[in-house]
Formats: sequence, C-alpha cells, structure tokens
Amino acid sequence: MRLTARPAAWLVWGVVAFFFVNLFGLVGSVVVSSFGRQWFDTWLPSGFTGQWYGEAWRDFGLLPVLVTTLEVSALVVGISVLVGVPASYVLARRSFPGRRVLYLLFLLPILMPPITYGIPLATVLYKYGFAGHMTGVVLANLVPSVPFVILTMTPFIEQIDPTIERAARMCGAGTRQIFTRILAPLLVPGILAASILVLVRTVGMFELTFLTAGPDSTTLVVALYNSMSAAGIRAQQSVDAMAVIYTGTMLVLLVLALRLVNPTQLVARVKEEDPA
Repeated sequence: MRLTARPAAWLVWGVVAFFFVNLFGLVGSVVVSSFGRQWFDTWLPSGFTGQWYGEAWRDFGLLPVLVTTLEVSALVVGISVLVGVPASYVLARRSFPGRRVLYLLFLLPILMPPITYGIPLATVLYKYGFAGHMTGVVLANLVPSVPFVILTMTPFIEQIDPTIERAARMCGAGTRQIFTRILAPLLVPGILAASILVLVRTVGMFELTFLTAGPDSTTLVVALYNSMSAAGIRAQQSVDAMAVIYTGTMLVLLVLALRLVNPTQLVARVKEEDPA
C-alpha cells in the first residue's frame, strides 16, 4: 500500500512545487522589472532604481484612483452589511414558502462568472443613467456582495439560541433593542468577517467595475488594465510598478482578512462564543 501510494504523493507534491515555482517566478520577474533600469538579454537588469514608482504614481494618477477604490469599497461594504444582515436574519429565523428557492437565487451571483450577468446588468444601468460614474460601480458590485454577506451571516444567526430573543421579549425589549443590544454584539465576528471578505472581493472585482466605470470612477484594477491596453508607448517598468502596487494592496487586505477572521471556521467561532 505504501509503495503504491508514495509515487502518487510525490507526483502531487511535484505538481504543487511546479505551480508555486512558476508563480513566484512570474511575480518575482515583475517586481525585479519594476525596479530595473534596462532589462534585455541578461539574468538581472543593468541597474536598479525606484523612479518607475514615482512615474507610475504621476502618469496614471494613482492617488485619485486609490481614493476612488476606497470610496467604492467602503460604500459597497456598508450597504451590503446594512441590507445583508437583516435579510440573513429573516432567512435564518423565518420559514416561508420559496425559502430554498430564494436561497438558491442568492447563490447564483456568486457561483456564476461576473461577465455572464455583468453585460446585461451594465446595459440596464446605462439605459437608466446609473453607469459611467460611481453610482453604477457601487450598484453593480452590490449584486454579488449582498448575497455574499447573506451566505456568510446566515450560519452565524442560526447558531444563536432563539430563546435569548424570546427571553428579551418577555422582559419588554422591542425588535430594535433585541437587534442592537443582543444580536449585534453576538454577530460582530460574522459582520467583521463578511465586511473584510466583501472588501477584498470588491477591490479585486474587474468585470463589473470595468463595464460600469467612467473616467472619474475607475478603481485600481481597472486602471491597471487600462494602463496595459491603452494606445501609446509607455515604459514596461512603469506598468510593472503599478502592478506591484496593486498586488501589494491585495496582499495587505488578504493578510488583514486572515489575521482577523478564518472563513473556514466561522460557524465554529459562533458556537464557542454562544453563551447558551
């Protein structure tokens, strides 16, 4: 058994190692190129400099792009939490006809590629004058973000003992008091997890943002694509510097998400914190 399993294990580890070697090689070449002066037929550039980051910052107007990215992400996260948390409470606490069908509909924007529904969605937004500025970008990103919050928060709410709410009602608490003073503190880990995951998803969302963005509502990932595909001649090192800035931003968000929450243990964390 061991002799037959060992070659398969070596094959799996070889494929994994091959993947990461190529990944680190691609990322490393972009990082080295962003600091290189000239790089043609040698293993390393002829010299190193940091001027390309300054040129990328000025030429591509990265400060307004970063501000727009933060504004869009903050709006999407805030609206998604405000809409998704009450909706997930209804799905977790109420039983009504079509509940499973509605839950399946929430799954579709997450499971389907964004481009499949992004084109008709952008057509509708342009028809009614929402696309081309920040409103259209936010509305388009809400389509997958709100279901993402609902699917993340529903297990949290299901693990909270309903007797806590009934006891609060017996003591005279209203629906608002129950939600703000009892449920909200218990749901803080879930809300934090959903918010960070939606933030990462929004910053990295290209298709929906590209289809609905205008000159003043371009996020970082769309600006990177425009810098690579736009007409004209520009230094490759400048584009690589912008790619490194985008990759660094995403890495910071991912590290923050992994430090604060563990998506694979969301339900388990709620069970541990359940006072019942």
